[in-house]
Amino acid sequence: MLSLEQALDYILETPPADSMKNIETLSLEQAHNRVCAQNVISPINVPSFDNSAMDGYAVRLKDLTQTMTLPIAGKSFAGNPFTDQWQPLSVVRIMTGAMIPEGTDAVVMQEDVTVNEDGSVTFNTLPKINQNIRRVGEDVKQGDVVVKCGQFLNQFSLPLLASLGIPQVKVFPRLKVAVLSTGDELVPVGQPLKEGQIYDTNRFAVKLMLEKMNCEILDFGILPDREAEFEAAFIDAQKQADLVITSGGVSVGEADFTKTVLEKVGKINFWKLAIKPGKPFAFGKLEHAWFCGLPGNPVSALVTFYQLVQPVIARLSGVAEYQRPMQFPALAAKDLKKAVGRLDFQRGFYQINAQGQLEVHPVGFQGSHMFSSFMQSNCFIVLERERGNVCAGETVTIEPFNHILT
Repeated sequence: MLSLEQALDYILETPPADSMKNIETLSLEQAHNRVCAQNVISPINVPSFDNSAMDGYAVRLKDLTQTMTLPIAGKSFAGNPFTDQWQPLSVVRIMTGAMIPEGTDAVVMQEDVTVNEDGSVTFNTLPKINQNIRRVGEDVKQGDVVVKCGQFLNQFSLPLLASLGIPQVKVFPRLKVAVLSTGDELVPVGQPLKEGQIYDTNRFAVKLMLEKMNCEILDFGILPDREAEFEAAFIDAQKQADLVITSGGVSVGEADFTKTVLEKVGKINFWKLAIKPGKPFAFGKLEHAWFCGLPGNPVSALVTFYQLVQPVIARLSGVAEYQRPMQFPALAAKDLKKAVGRLDFQRGFYQINAQGQLEVHPVGFQGSHMFSSFMQSNCFIVLERERGNVCAGETVTIEPFNHILT
């Protein structure tokens, strides 16, 4: 069985999907959560002119070395700068964001001066040079790469592009993902259950997570446990999609056809992983698409999607650098059961305790069919492959859920 790290090494070598060559040009309003398809260069400096960081008074230090009380020569407002000739031994009243008059050495905030009855201003201390002045290009310099190819366009990068006057951006297309479930026991949500049947929740959960990742979803429904139909659906799905995701059928039972069919119409890169839950996870390549086979148990399906399908989608979508989920040390609030041999992802709830320490509680039973425990969880408790049972008070690793589970 492969370790999670070995599996991720395979995955992160996956090249972008062929469809990523079809680059689109979108307005900034349309580009949210898309992946940038080229380096974006700033056409201007930001700020584009020297301006004040405070409401106050623009001064020349040589004037203040002669007298600390000076008259006001005029005013500079944002969008309405001071344009008169600035006479020696005077100051300019200035507002935040306003262009500073030529020759200004510093801006003194209005709280640090005394305004006299005759309208002059007395300064309490001598300011430092460049105090409260925003210089040209201090934030962004003309010619800087402000967004890199392969970077997500989000609530930070898109307003930055707007501030540079850039109205459009080139993006990779949305990844097309075909989703299907396998099993005679599965019934679509909304239909009555017969004896021995269960609702098809995995496909529903996968589609919700794919929506969070801004993928184009192709729903192929539920496949019966018949190898010929399974193979035909595989071939059809991989002609239409960049990635095919199945749920169930990757174990070793008599009706588990996913691995068999994948070996016939494609190539398996790996099949079994040393993780719990989620041991029977398949990753491979079809003729026109990549493939991820999730286990049938709902918790196993979610864990393997989160840990393994997320990076697959990132790489296929053109993301240059996949950011692994963040992990932190925390104190176990209760005993944890763990068998040696597989990396274990248990559901947990982390918080700051009364002593100001980060601690984590296990949530509910940890069986791979116990999906309801996610309702009270906000993290995975990640227990190392060779670790056994954990006693309360020991340090463990937690992995807070990212945006696809929140």
